[in-house]
Amino acid sequence: MQRFVSRSSWFWSANRLPNWLFLSNRSIHYVQGQSRPPNLREYFYFIDHQGMLFLDDAKMKNFTSCFKEKAFLAFFFKRLKANNSGKYEEDFPYVSPCGLEKNYVRCDDRPIVFTHIIDGRGSKADVLSYAHADDLLTVPFEPSKLYMCSETGRVYYPASEVVGGVGLVKSSLGFQLSKSIVFGNGEGRDRKSVV
Repeated sequence: MQRFVSRSSWFWSANRLPNWLFLSNRSIHYVQGQSRPPNLREYFYFIDHQGMLFLDDAKMKNFTSCFKEKAFLAFFFKRLKANNSGKYEEDFPYVSPCGLEKNYVRCDDRPIVFTHIIDGRGSKADVLSYAHADDLLTVPFEPSKLYMCSETGRVYYPASEVVGGVGLVKSSLGFQLSKSIVFGNGEGRDRKSVV
């Protein structure tokens, strides 16, 4: 098995884990598909720690109730960005605009969840896929950029700056990668690095 050295200073460089991540759930009042002038429809979504996308008000959040259409997931996640609209920012820190629709998004941990590694088969570099969209949503995989947070035990990887600059690695993928984890101290924090 390949082993790598982590250079994860990117993770702490801008206090990348936002305060809302550690807040308890609040009571939020909205109606799915509510219409606001001028003809703007609003929808509300939730992304769990496995990267599955749900309507926020779905009572059961499991594989049977999540969105699975890869083209829709790619369309939705390519437009995902921080919610700076002045509406629902505290409870739904992300938004995925779509024409006359605003899709407000909250998440269990991070809005981008890396779900699996796509093997480049020698001639191409490996990539990390996210949001269960397979090869429609990928980033180059540089193992030295993986980071395991000692407070949560979760593994993170750099993501687009428009969604906070860091994504979560799905727990089953994190477990697979854990075979290459080296424990150590660094930069004044007790942390575990993937090597």
